[in-house]
Amino acid sequence: MEQRYHSRYEAYPFLGEAGEDLRCDFEIFTDWICSQTGLLRARTEDPLLREELLRVGELIYHFNPALRMGMAVTAQEVDWLESRLKAHMDETAGERGPFVLPQGSETACLAHILRVSCKGLVRLISRWEEAHPVEPLILDFANLLSGYFFALSLRLNQLDGVAEIPFQSRSYYSNSQK
Repeated sequence: MEQRYHSRYEAYPFLGEAGEDLRCDFEIFTDWICSQTGLLRARTEDPLLREELLRVGELIYHFNPALRMGMAVTAQEVDWLESRLKAHMDETAGERGPFVLPQGSETACLAHILRVSCKGLVRLISRWEEAHPVEPLILDFANLLSGYFFALSLRLNQLDGVAEIPFQSRSYYSNSQK
């Protein structure tokens, strides 16, 4: 097999790993999610939410090497994130249905993008898990991040005075009634 070229300017030491080794992809994806969390924080005016997003970003970066080196986010930190998700859901309970269109203020839309990105992260972990054991807390945290960003999107729309637009799928509801 021919030796592959590695640039002396390589941006990250694991970029040349084999394609089936998804750990580098996971690390790049969590880096992207953390960077987008920083952008959301920069565009958020509420000082308590800015502090919360700083902590969430730190947790995401601690999560970054989880597939390569094990989970560094603690169960207590996962509990904290779940408590923040629940708090945001409680604060917005009367303003939404079970499904909403991903729209609204700029910050809420960024939170929706993060929600979807975290779903992609869960999918990547699931693909890795097909051949490698994964600590349950890794999957719990990634799924929880998606839920957290959903709840945060609702809260951000609420703070910005933007009404949620309920969404009812023609496919899921009509297929379940057949």
